[in-house]
Amino acid sequence: MKRVFGTLFVAGFICCMTLMIAGTAQAAAELEGLNLEKKQLVVHRGYTKAAKSCIECHSQKTPGIIENWKNGKMGHATVSCYDCHVVEKDSPMASQCEGLRGTNIYTSPMVSSKTCSKCHPREVEQFLTSAHARLAGNPLLENKKMMALMYHNEGAGFLGVEEGSPANRASRASGCQMCHGTQVELGADNKPINETWPGGVGTRYPDGSIGTCTVCHTRHQFAVSEARKPEACASCHLGPDHPNIEIYEESKHGQIYNAHGEKWNFEAAPDTWEPGDYDAPTCAVCHMSGIGELTTTHNITERLKWNLVHKRSEIRSKERGDGVKGDILMRKVCKNCHSTLHTNATMDTLDNAVALYNVYWDKAVAMKKELASKGLLKEDAWKDGFQELMYYLWHHTGRRARQGAAMNGPDYAHWHGFFQIFQVVKDMEDIYKYRLEKGKIEELSTVMNGGPV
Repeated sequence: MKRVFGTLFVAGFICCMTLMIAGTAQAAAELEGLNLEKKQLVVHRGYTKAAKSCIECHSQKTPGIIENWKNGKMGHATVSCYDCHVVEKDSPMASQCEGLRGTNIYTSPMVSSKTCSKCHPREVEQFLTSAHARLAGNPLLENKKMMALMYHNEGAGFLGVEEGSPANRASRASGCQMCHGTQVELGADNKPINETWPGGVGTRYPDGSIGTCTVCHTRHQFAVSEARKPEACASCHLGPDHPNIEIYEESKHGQIYNAHGEKWNFEAAPDTWEPGDYDAPTCAVCHMSGIGELTTTHNITERLKWNLVHKRSEIRSKERGDGVKGDILMRKVCKNCHSTLHTNATMDTLDNAVALYNVYWDKAVAMKKELASKGLLKEDAWKDGFQELMYYLWHHTGRRARQGAAMNGPDYAHWHGFFQIFQVVKDMEDIYKYRLEKGKIEELSTVMNGGPV
């Protein structure tokens, strides 16, 4: 019986395999007759001949771009590749792709806020007065200490890597400029070179314009829902020096977003996106969106009181905004969901946290001034334990304490913030006292790692 069953099983198996092989062969034969080339999008109405040509060509060359575009607001409004990428022949960014050679049409792969302003003048005007524009690119382009950090230190210039070489540029190109932006450099064909494009929000273009709107409104779909979700801001606002997304996720606002955010309405028109469309604010709600009596703004500094990223916190003024007005505006945001009592308590906590941090910073500045007056600081700050700790006091743990207090992130305000601040200052005090007592700088740095994390 077993032998008969085994024979039947083998015969059945062979039969099935024969059918499968035959089926596969038949399918392969059928596929040979099919045209498996990329699907071409053919446009019959709504666009000029030149615009149609761009769309139809790129549906073959870069189908992902066309798919995003046609499913986005630009495609629905018949705004085409032509409208955003075509430039004047005498533009410093003018070039021609393969499909345009021999024509009088010139394009640029780079689209700055200047182009966006043709349809969005109010938004761009607001953007250009914010810290996301010129101020964003300032550290990389106008700050000599930052340039030294990027090229001499991070780029290993001090190890003999030629400054300006591809390897030397890698730290800037892969990191710094992707958030801050940089100055675009062009080759003989007017296209970007030296990894200076793409770049971040404060990128400066050869035609004199500043700003990259697609950092937040990612191309080519430009979905408002993307810009309204905290993940858009998280591309840059994260990490040891400004962990805004981590603070947000720790806060009750972030907890509610993570629990219910997939059910929220992120597609409402500007100035109609109100509580009810969401149960808790995202970054955009507090800093940019129309809410209550406030209208939408692309000036992300407009509702801020304090400067929380610089060495000493001051109330914002001049190019960095109007902090007194910003305090009033942000309180109006909060009162859409919170009582006046709750709002005032939160704002008072921030003010007190700023005052406490400034005490620590002022003490550090006083110690450094005395050491400098006695010649007890190394010329290279990165080989000097006191100066290295002072950097982390400001740039890492000091920022975390202040921003944690501002955004209701208690772990960042405390354990990653003030708990580490007092330790850093105590270590700085010991170095300070040693140098004054001995009249010399210790032989080795007492900072044995990358500072507090």
